[in-house]
Amino acid sequence: MDPEKAFDRVMAALRRDPRVGEAKMFGALGAKVGDKYFAMLYKGQLVVKLPADRAAALVARGDAVPFDPGHGRPMKEWVAFSSDLAARWAKLADEAKTFVETLPAAKPKRRKSR
Repeated sequence: MDPEKAFDRVMAALRRDPRVGEAKMFGALGAKVGDKYFAMLYKGQLVVKLPADRAAALVARGDAVPFDPGHGRPMKEWVAFSSDLAARWAKLADEAKTFVETLPAAKPKRRKSR
């Protein structure tokens, strides 16, 4: 399946939840709840944030690969799925949304005083 079309379907399902917003992350369209991103389409792959143990299990099974946005080290708790698994993308994105909803809100960044 075409990754763009598959992700459009995922986003259409996610938009049913009024708390889900859209924004760019690494130049790619992403989904977020509040200020917490949980899914995006990056270079034809669905990339989601999942609990570390769940992400590791998916990688160990060969279903996912650790997500590295190009700086040489994978991002903690983020994994990527090829378009071969597009039939599962909506469920994985929903699982990621549920996970980030359990995370505490990000602390506001302090401004450096001059």
